[in-house]
Amino acid sequence: MKRSFLMAICLSAAAAFAGAYDIDEFSAQDVGAPDEYITAEFGGELKVAPAEEVESLQSGRLVVRQKFVDPFGEAETTYQLYQGAKGDMDGLTPLAVPEGTSYSDVVKTKIYQRRGMSAEDDFEKVYFDGKNVYIPGRSSAIVFVGGSPVELKATKPVPEEEPAEEEEEEVAAAPAVPSSQGEECDEYDPDCEDEDEDEYDVAGDMDETNREADRRRYAADDAADDVSENATDRFGIADEVRFWSAVALSALAATSAVLGILEHMDANKAGDAYDDLNDVHDQIVAQIGAVCGKAQSEGEFNSCVAAMSYYDLTQGSNYSLKSLEARMDTNKKTRDSHATARNIWFGVTGVSLTAAIVLFVW
Repeated sequence: MKRSFLMAICLSAAAAFAGAYDIDEFSAQDVGAPDEYITAEFGGELKVAPAEEVESLQSGRLVVRQKFVDPFGEAETTYQLYQGAKGDMDGLTPLAVPEGTSYSDVVKTKIYQRRGMSAEDDFEKVYFDGKNVYIPGRSSAIVFVGGSPVELKATKPVPEEEPAEEEEEEVAAAPAVPSSQGEECDEYDPDCEDEDEDEYDVAGDMDETNREADRRRYAADDAADDVSENATDRFGIADEVRFWSAVALSALAATSAVLGILEHMDANKAGDAYDDLNDVHDQIVAQIGAVCGKAQSEGEFNSCVAAMSYYDLTQGSNYSLKSLEARMDTNKKTRDSHATARNIWFGVTGVSLTAAIVLFVW
């Protein structure tokens, strides 16, 4: 009984937390819309993809998970998976699913920019190729698998710098700059250009220009992530505090539930003992009433009952009606004490479990 009750508490807490961040089913009836990353092959529409087939996509195929939100809030938010051919993926950064985490679980889990966000603020479009995860404009993301946060990190290597020899050749091939112009640039001279200014060599090496643009975009994304994380944790690691506070409250709920069950069992034992003695008490009172009923007056009857209340019924064990009533009173107080403790522990269980669920979902 204890184990099943404790298991029910743990399962309810885990279900409350996981349910807010999981996608139970892909039931959206909306048409899948292609974009620059995924293209439709027939009729200009993407076809629905079963969730269990995403992990085994063929090369050149892509699945997009789309989120559909009712702007008026009258209908529930729905999700659907659509399959198509890969489009231009150069603008997307592949995010790796770490070892120990199932790729198929990530497909069925909401994905967020960072921890601490509301459950409904997940990304609207997420792309899957069977190996990595892609989110437009993001180089990292957070998912909650089985109630634990998992970070998806970029696998795209940082573009390598051009070899030193090529740079020297470019410098040697560059036109000579007058010494006065090379040393200092006059802001009023329209023909003077500052060498420190950031420019793209559009007319020159397009590959280098694209690499430089990618480096700046990745740097901007990382800076935005840092700002978001710092803003979230300005008053401390709020997400961590909430998470571990919820874990502690869950443990308290489980402990108090077990203690409440033990108190309930003790209260039942004391109650059963009281009931057994009460049956014996009724039988003895009935016998005393029968014996004293022969008295001539009410005074004599009461005196007889009082005398018989102290009479040793066991002839040697000093077990009288009064001693029986004293034991019954003790059992009643014990039962009431355990019942009160049981109610207190169950109350602690309810409060702590409710608080834990709120913190998990927050």
